[in-house]
Amino acid sequence: MRHTFILLLLITFTSQAQQITVLDIDTREPIPSVTLYNEDKSISTITDFDGKADISAFAKAEKIIFSEVAHQKASYTKAQIIAYDNKVFLKQLENSLGEIILSVSKFGQKKSDISQKIVGLSKEDIELYNPQTAADLLQTSGQVFVQKSQLGGGSPSIRGYSTNRLLITLDGIRFNTAIFRGGNVQNIISIDPFALEKTEVILGPGSVIYGSDAVGGVLNFYTKKPQLLKTDSVGLLVSGNALARYSTANSEKTGHFDVTIGSKKWAFLTSASFSDYGDQRQGKHGPDAFLRNEFVRRIDGQDVVVQNDDPLQQVSTGYTSYNFLQKVRYTPNNTWDFNFNVSYAITSDYDRYDRLTQRDEDGNLRSAEWFYGPQKWFLTSLQINKEGSGRWYDRVQATVAFQNSEESRNDRRFGRTSLRSRTERVNAYSAALDFTKKLKNRKTKLNYGLEYVYNYVNSNGSTTDIETGAFERTDTRYPDGSSWQSLAVYVTGQFNLAPKLKLNTGLRYNELFIFTDFRGNNLFFNFPFEESRLDFGNFTGSAGLNYEVSKTVLLKTNLSTAFRAPNIDDLGKVFDSGDGDLVIPNPNLKAEYAYNAEIGAVLNFNNIVTFDANVYYSKLENALVRRDFTLNGSSTIEFDGETVNIEAVQNAGSARVWGFEAGIDITLPHNFNLTSQFNITRGEQKEEDGSLLPVRHVAPTFGNTHLIWKKDRWILNAFVNYNGALNFEDLSPEVSDSPELFAVDANGNPFSPKWYTLNLSSQFKLDEHWNLTANLDNITDQRYRTYASGISAAGRNLILAAKYSF
Repeated sequence: MRHTFILLLLITFTSQAQQITVLDIDTREPIPSVTLYNEDKSISTITDFDGKADISAFAKAEKIIFSEVAHQKASYTKAQIIAYDNKVFLKQLENSLGEIILSVSKFGQKKSDISQKIVGLSKEDIELYNPQTAADLLQTSGQVFVQKSQLGGGSPSIRGYSTNRLLITLDGIRFNTAIFRGGNVQNIISIDPFALEKTEVILGPGSVIYGSDAVGGVLNFYTKKPQLLKTDSVGLLVSGNALARYSTANSEKTGHFDVTIGSKKWAFLTSASFSDYGDQRQGKHGPDAFLRNEFVRRIDGQDVVVQNDDPLQQVSTGYTSYNFLQKVRYTPNNTWDFNFNVSYAITSDYDRYDRLTQRDEDGNLRSAEWFYGPQKWFLTSLQINKEGSGRWYDRVQATVAFQNSEESRNDRRFGRTSLRSRTERVNAYSAALDFTKKLKNRKTKLNYGLEYVYNYVNSNGSTTDIETGAFERTDTRYPDGSSWQSLAVYVTGQFNLAPKLKLNTGLRYNELFIFTDFRGNNLFFNFPFEESRLDFGNFTGSAGLNYEVSKTVLLKTNLSTAFRAPNIDDLGKVFDSGDGDLVIPNPNLKAEYAYNAEIGAVLNFNNIVTFDANVYYSKLENALVRRDFTLNGSSTIEFDGETVNIEAVQNAGSARVWGFEAGIDITLPHNFNLTSQFNITRGEQKEEDGSLLPVRHVAPTFGNTHLIWKKDRWILNAFVNYNGALNFEDLSPEVSDSPELFAVDANGNPFSPKWYTLNLSSQFKLDEHWNLTANLDNITDQRYRTYASGISAAGRNLILAAKYSF
């Protein structure tokens, strides 16, 4: 009897050892209907609904081939499969609707299952379009609008929302947002395009997963992951890339390399990039208002206005940048995956070009110097993934991170010797724990988690006499020693209500703790307050439906709320706008809320023609906006030697934004493909007196159209980018008061002209190692600026790049 019991145990164990599970490598969900067969096809089987199959009929050393219509074919021996805990992972084939999206739940989901609009950009897109910065990469999508105040910049705008109403993440870790301002920000240039595996942009709110600031959208960047050695290989995996690039419009010289070393359990990735940009040359054909006719130089101890010999050359726009990335990955088995990351980015000083073209009331150049000090950004993080089949989760992801960022502003008025400098440093700590669980009925999938974020702000101010070197402390841009904290829990669910109907819903609760200390700046301003402590909670939610009418028609709808808590920039900034206004602190603020709705459709005709369209509407309440303010009963104050008007950020506005987005992808005969994107956004802001004004960050109509030819080693891409006009009456007063940003109409009023560019990019794969690209942008040499930009875009620009891979 005893021997019989042991024999039964052995039979049971052997049977279980022969049963395997086939999973999607991104979603970790089982894949049904996968065909398994040996090389001569004498043995075969198929996975069931739970992705399971019995491989007892195959020999231990026999190669088993896995084949399924939506995934890449793979092959493993039975011994390899058993060594990996009887699990096989397959990678999806490239397909726009089947694309795996990480951003919406932090775990993989099929794009066709998501009710929000998602824009994806791959590393192949980066290689073809050769963007100089991450901001330029976003602009290539044709669905993200980008403004620039200087060459070292790029401020994205999505659906009429920008800057601190958008959230930027890297590998799921949110950037410091404690001092992101309502004006344009350039922090996105700290992300190295060469280090990216892919980029995903959520068009519309993302507050349920990401919390505060994700009002207009979320910009998610994912860096390359160190690759492990395949199970059937020996030794070490060693691979890498080296790239050199040159651009004529700003004499760009860029170099990049990355190296990966991988064993079966350990992998290392090292990446570094360097770019040197000269002054950017603008196009010949366009508004004369954009010409750089004169600039300031200090000669023999005097500020002198110098006439520019070449007005197309935008003097004082060049800068340099460095990016470094080190990643370490340890995967002891199929259950655990550890990823450690260190990133560092730094720029040289770079001029704020629009401030150097700004004029005073007499028409003279206002500033002799206005530049940002080196923009520094450091990130280190540890991310741990664990597979499981426990009661509470199928997969758990834990992330801890630390960031340190530094930026400074330095300005000196024309004819003065006092250089004012303000430096900000932010330490940002974050921790998140995220879970995913598919319930037993297989019709419901839950994602849930918690997150903590802590930002601490150091701010310093000083003035230095450039002739005598005399140094003294002055007011700071932000209250030194301030902090911003967020603690949140969330849950989202995907419910299969019917075979063709899916419900996506979620809820998040956020508790915010904000402290500002004004005592330092009270030495320079007589503020009627010393400190501020805010503590409040916010609920946000979303609900979306996906209905697959047929294989051709997919309908989507989504309702959601989003919020942005006031940050240190809103509550405590002292800011000279340069147009006669001084922004001072206002500690009595609360969060702003957005209520959103969108409806979309995707039409897919046998993967030959794919058309998608979305209409959306968003209403922002308690909007944080700059308005006239009083200090100690006065609406003006003496600042920097002149009398200026006082303003402060206040919950004084409400706004409506609505729009339409459409895209089409057509597969044409003879290896041609046609794609096009088109965007219309409109918005109005309600003032306290009931009047309606245009919303500041609503972009003009914009889009692009590409005709692409691919064959063998060649890719050719002819495309047009275009923007509509915004006339004077369409401009927000917040930007129309800055005439240096715009062209001038027949009535002498500022406006943003329409423009287009014709472009050609090409790629040739010389052999398995060499890849050559050549782009000719703005072929007709147009002189133009994206809306509200302080610098003109590049004129005709030849970009040459060579990449070597091993």
